[in-house]
Amino acid sequence: MNIILFDAEERGDLLPLTFTRPVSELRMGIFTFSERWNKIFQTEKISFLTQKYLSKKYPVQYKEENIFINPSYFPNQDFILTIKNLKKGEALVFKNKIIAARSSEGEFFAQKFNKKIEYNFNGIHIAYPWNLFTYNNHAINYDFTLVSKQNQSQTLSSTVNVIGDSSKIFIENGVTAEYVTLNTQEGVIYLGKNSEIMEGSHIRGSLALCEGSKIHMGAKVYGGTTIGPYSKIGGEVNNSILTAYSNKGHDGFLGNSVLGEWCNLGADTNSSNMKNNYDIIKCWNYPQSTFISTELQFSGLIMGDHSKSAINTQFNTGTVVGVFANIFTSGFPPNIIKSFSWGGKSENLKFNFSKALEVAERMMKRRNKKLSEDEKDILEYLYLLNK
Repeated sequence: MNIILFDAEERGDLLPLTFTRPVSELRMGIFTFSERWNKIFQTEKISFLTQKYLSKKYPVQYKEENIFINPSYFPNQDFILTIKNLKKGEALVFKNKIIAARSSEGEFFAQKFNKKIEYNFNGIHIAYPWNLFTYNNHAINYDFTLVSKQNQSQTLSSTVNVIGDSSKIFIENGVTAEYVTLNTQEGVIYLGKNSEIMEGSHIRGSLALCEGSKIHMGAKVYGGTTIGPYSKIGGEVNNSILTAYSNKGHDGFLGNSVLGEWCNLGADTNSSNMKNNYDIIKCWNYPQSTFISTELQFSGLIMGDHSKSAINTQFNTGTVVGVFANIFTSGFPPNIIKSFSWGGKSENLKFNFSKALEVAERMMKRRNKKLSEDEKDILEYLYLLNK
């Protein structure tokens, strides 16, 4: 099957996380959306139908017959089976929107199908950034089942103190964990390949510690948390997602938050996740250019790729940060920080583009990665867009 994951109207509402990636490359649970669908269909390659400026890095591949899926709809057994049973020329329609189809390229773009099937999707829809951490516990459990069915877990060191059912812990090859506490009473724990939990750390499931990622000494990690590949955390983290290659390596609190790739929170950075008056939190919405209700009492920091905070930064509840923002001015930063901000406040200068690329290249070099020409083109497009 030729699987194509397509961006729909959710993409705008999922900014700033989708400035630099298709919706299908967001991470929730152990996997990105595309990795999860790849495992479900066990296909060789999944491609992406996304914005033109992203398409060089995330190309689409058409065949005579394709399965198109809106990845913002989280898979469940009925949805997967219904997609697999689609015949050529058929599409699934939910609330007047195409959410999946089996068709040619031309049929999909013309929205002309042999049959449109009204489908009552009864599951999780990721429409806003805060939905990612809200449903992260569910996604970790879902992905844990996928992994444990297909693979054999390694064993833990005898120095690890397990509270609860040890069968709810899955260990990949190369994991290092000594003199730590793992509590599975409220959720599963996944330890990815070559990941490390340093001594003195206390972990409550659910947790997804992805490949090459690290939890520093004495950290306290609560449920519904994903530490994406090659990321590092320390201090206190609760119900948060670090997409990949991002660092919150020091003391400080991060809760009910999502960080993109290549972010760095300076030592003792803290993010408030609840208002003093316990009111419902509003967050910035890019398409509407205003703050909208999250309908949540807990919501912390949403940060786009390559953004960074200085030591002792204090983020207000429900703060949204664009891409490539460098936040270092005194006092509380505003609740919306523009992309390429040099300082963090609206009156601050714009980050010089060539200097921003230099910072990215230095950070990536530390992980033996290089900023590709396609990535530079994406960043230049966003820089010119953010006047």
